[in-house]
Amino acid sequence: MTAPLAGDQAALRAACQPGVGLCTITHIEGSFSRRLGAQLAVHADGSVTGSLADGCLEQELAREIAQGGERRVIRYGAGSAKIDFRLPCGGGLDILIDPEPDREACQSVVSSLDNRREDSLALPHPCPLPRRRYVPDLRLVLFGEGPELAAMAQVAEACGIGVEAHDRNDGTLALGQSPDHLTADRWTAIVLLFHDHEWERAILQWALTTPAFLIGAQGGAPARAAREADLVSLGFAPQQVARIASPIGTVKHSREPLGLALSALAGIAGEYELRHPHHDATR
Repeated sequence: MTAPLAGDQAALRAACQPGVGLCTITHIEGSFSRRLGAQLAVHADGSVTGSLADGCLEQELAREIAQGGERRVIRYGAGSAKIDFRLPCGGGLDILIDPEPDREACQSVVSSLDNRREDSLALPHPCPLPRRRYVPDLRLVLFGEGPELAAMAQVAEACGIGVEAHDRNDGTLALGQSPDHLTADRWTAIVLLFHDHEWERAILQWALTTPAFLIGAQGGAPARAAREADLVSLGFAPQQVARIASPIGTVKHSREPLGLALSALAGIAGEYELRHPHHDATR
């Protein structure tokens, strides 16, 4: 299986190691394919962790890191003094070049992220971006049965997304029993993939008490109406029940397990991206 793509935190984690430089996008002018705060780590041998463009920018940044020296912000693309280097998108980037990042500070942020806590890294004055903020990775907590559950877990894992899957047939769930031993923070999505919707009630009652950024449940129109009426009868306000996304995903009527998994994960990833502190809604 192909290794998952490097995530948002990969460059920061690499920068904790001696001899690794760190490059951070601190300002974007015009359109660009990465978010504000995107980072690239450059190793002593010139290899990189992360990506900022199509390879040419990475090579240019690797050369800058190899030169050492003080931290500095360099403009690339539109408005740059580097007239022999242009960005294909036609925009402009300010990039912080840091040959020797504060490794203790980097490790402190990594420790916070490993404990599912948000954190930030101070960037030097007069950097256009004073702090680079980080949030925990997207995490999925799945409940269900059959090929839908298996497909979503497999696709998510292939994408490098952390998955905790609970199958009604493996003994980890009991009908009518709330999974109170589990946790879900606001960077977690909870998805229910049951054909027998009786299994949903206790799980949804628990899910609605968590700060999960998304709660999804599969099912047709009759199942959705019955689900909503049941939860309201249990004392949940309609606006609370409205947190449950159903149908799930970007393709509302997917009938195949793989199609459902791809559709649901696309929607979940999109919702997670919108909550990133450096998300650029204008791009």
